[in-house]
Amino acid sequence: MDPTISVSKGCFVYKNGATRAGKKAAGKRKRPATESSSLLGHEVVQQPFYEEYRNAWNQVNHHIADLQHRSYARTLEQLVDFVVGQAERATPDEVLPTAALLTGINQPDHLSQFTALTQRLHAQRAAMVCVLQSRDCATLKAAVESLVFGLVEDDAEVEQMDDVDEDGAERDRKRLRRSQCTMKQLKSWYSNNFNSERKHRQLVVILPDFECFNASVLQDLILILSAHCGSLPFVLVLGVATAMTAVHGTLPYHVSSKIRLRVFQTQAAPTGLNEVLDKVLLSPKYSFHLSGKTFKFLTHIFLYYDFSIHGFIQGFKYCLMEHFFGGNAFALCTDYSKALGRIKQLSHDDMETIRRLPSFRPYVEQINDCKRIIAVLTDDDYLKKKLPQLLRDCLLHFLLFRCSLEFLTELVGDLPRCPLGKLRRELYVNCLNRAVISTPEYKECQQMLSFLSKDEFVAKVNRSLERTEQFLVDEIAPLELGEACTAVLKPKLEAIRLSVDEVVKATLAIVTATSPTETSKPTDHLTPVASRQELKDQLLQRSKEDKMRQQLNTPTTQFARALQKTLQLIQAQIVQAHLRPLQDAPPIHELFVFSDIATVRRNIIGAPRAALHTALNNPHFYMQCKCCELQDQSLLVGTLPDLSVVYKLHLECGRMINLFDWLQAFRSVVSGGDNEEVAQEQIDPQIQARFTRAVAELQFLGYIKMSKRKTDHATRLTW
Repeated sequence: MDPTISVSKGCFVYKNGATRAGKKAAGKRKRPATESSSLLGHEVVQQPFYEEYRNAWNQVNHHIADLQHRSYARTLEQLVDFVVGQAERATPDEVLPTAALLTGINQPDHLSQFTALTQRLHAQRAAMVCVLQSRDCATLKAAVESLVFGLVEDDAEVEQMDDVDEDGAERDRKRLRRSQCTMKQLKSWYSNNFNSERKHRQLVVILPDFECFNASVLQDLILILSAHCGSLPFVLVLGVATAMTAVHGTLPYHVSSKIRLRVFQTQAAPTGLNEVLDKVLLSPKYSFHLSGKTFKFLTHIFLYYDFSIHGFIQGFKYCLMEHFFGGNAFALCTDYSKALGRIKQLSHDDMETIRRLPSFRPYVEQINDCKRIIAVLTDDDYLKKKLPQLLRDCLLHFLLFRCSLEFLTELVGDLPRCPLGKLRRELYVNCLNRAVISTPEYKECQQMLSFLSKDEFVAKVNRSLERTEQFLVDEIAPLELGEACTAVLKPKLEAIRLSVDEVVKATLAIVTATSPTETSKPTDHLTPVASRQELKDQLLQRSKEDKMRQQLNTPTTQFARALQKTLQLIQAQIVQAHLRPLQDAPPIHELFVFSDIATVRRNIIGAPRAALHTALNNPHFYMQCKCCELQDQSLLVGTLPDLSVVYKLHLECGRMINLFDWLQAFRSVVSGGDNEEVAQEQIDPQIQARFTRAVAELQFLGYIKMSKRKTDHATRLTW
């Protein structure tokens, strides 16, 4: 008999080599962690596309982690100084030092900040830390037990890291039981471990989800901490997701008077996202890019759904994975030198993947020689010789696009109403999705720029030039194709600078341009008329002549002409030349740009109702078992799960479902018979129990509810 089979229900525990908490377990924790095995086979892991995907994700992930660490390092330093400073300050009795950290509405994103705070305090040996989650503090007794247990265990972990004997064996410590975790026990533990000979340490209590705590439990916990802060150096840290009004609304005066509150502000989530986008995802050092629609889709999920930077990063990771898992041809999405080395490794299927790219057809159609067309379409070696130039054109195009985007962001980012967008990510989406020069928003920006005074216009264009040149030096120059990008863009920037110098030298003197074809002047007097209609027609004709005369003989200034010339130069040399939409990008740009937004939407934003309907209506779609396979989804087979049978039967009913008829139909499907003799037989208790359980599960899923008007009926909730 199998050792895990029993007559009665039971739980079979296999220790799997585990030992009690002590030096043996601690010794195991100190062993270097072995690398976890991948779910993918070696035939996938060793492919060039997977290697490139892993390298690209590691670079991006490390860059984002370093950026986020530096973004809230200042706040963490202030918090650490606040905690350490409480040891030197004489705290009056029953006044609890409290820090309120405004983290933002998406709390899970900021748990890493409290982890970093704990690590920083441990590194300085300044405090013992206990993190209390609201789910562990449903009652005051549970909160106190979690508090004491967390502080004592935190000290045990620190001691296991610090107090190691010379032979490498750690001290064996006796763990407390939950029933022993009281404030009296905490005082005894603190007096025994942190006496005058040892360094004084604070007891930091962190509540990362302040708004989720029960108000009465939270108030009583604060009163208990404040009552003991004379003998125990408590410091309370509150993670506030909304605003300080939540603290004042939760804590009444008799509780708030027992704390000394100091507020710390962290970086707002949109600000952190913009920093990640500008410095990481839009960085020219990475060859992978998102299309405008995909980029906008991910940012909209962040702005309108969850405000989760972690969720945005995971969405980007999915796009990166989906892009590279298209095949080894997408392994060319890397540095230029590495891409050249991978061209020789491409197989015939990889070359066919390149030929099937949407932008490859226009490239073939522009070739005039029939022999070259045949060679490109059939000869892999010939196409491999052409790939280096195609890859270089694509990489150079995106570098020039990024530099031009920097110029345009500085030029139009602070205009009134920001027609093209205020942020760099907004301009990125607009420029990739459509030809920006033909949009009314761009024309509005040009009109606003033409209305600027001479000093404002010159200062704005000079700032754009300086910012672009600095971007070329800092970001583009270290890259492999940096010199080529600089060689293309430098002359254009110099031409714009010379045009700006002409604007500076221009005066406000009026220059009149007369038309050489103008032969006659309109009369200044109206001819006599016989009726009002003739007068109306004459006035209308006169107004048309006045407009035509204004167009042919327009008084302008030298400044206006120089300004228009500069704007036209910027449009031709920067916007029109390099900020082209994705459909005008060089051939095979799909190797560097992910644009499959339908797949991203289907996998990131789930459709639970559709998924449940598919699972219940056709279980074979998910289970892939032969017994559930259906030729037609409308069929009912007795081998289907009971829940699926009950669900498909309820789809055939109206608003009210008779439970007895439902049970009879279920029995006929399960037993495989539907004649009158079977229907008149007594119902098997086992089938009735299966039906009752399936109906309860369907009610739990929210498809039905039991009717109060008719006890033998159920009400259908979906249509």
